[in-house]
Amino acid sequence: MTTVSLRHARVRYGPLEALHGITLVAPGPGLTVLLGRNGSGRTTALRALAGTVPLSGGSVMWDGADVTRVPAHERARRGLCLVPERQAVFGSLTVRENLGLAARDPAVALDAYPRLRPLLERRAGTLSGGEQRMLALSRALLARARVVLVDEPAQGMSPSVAARTYELLGALDACVVIAEQRLPPALRDRRAIVYELRRGAVVFAGEAGELTG
Repeated sequence: MTTVSLRHARVRYGPLEALHGITLVAPGPGLTVLLGRNGSGRTTALRALAGTVPLSGGSVMWDGADVTRVPAHERARRGLCLVPERQAVFGSLTVRENLGLAARDPAVALDAYPRLRPLLERRAGTLSGGEQRMLALSRALLARARVVLVDEPAQGMSPSVAARTYELLGALDACVVIAEQRLPPALRDRRAIVYELRRGAVVFAGEAGELTG
């Protein structure tokens, strides 16, 4: 069991406050979904959990320990993997080289996304948006992380590949937190925890079925 949480977390970008003291808990293994339009604070919440943006107030907790002052690279070393919405792969490296950064044997990733197999010698920067998302998520699968944070995991993917992606994320033995603009159809019947953010505040907290019901 692994749990990460934000407690009364505040984040400022200069004079603007992006998170207004939000509290959320993401238990694992399992899926937690942060919903919200652009500017809602969902991406900032992910970055706060990862340590790539500092808090101006509140705390970040991991399995009961305060990691607010633990830098991002140390959180990664402890088993946290962040897949950002943009620049999630090394464009100048091949698909094979990208996968090799996460594990020596890419079999798990290629089984998860067979469409990557014929692309192994292509440079990642030449792939389509959906293919780059598959590659980025494959690296997360190979990392065997305890905490996986993903910003818009299925962006650019076909509906069938997107459904497969949510299935893969839901099956991980990890605390998985994803940020989405809307609740994906594939998650409406899953027991995912949902937080809806609006202008840096939590306006709904519950299960996916409650939100859609």
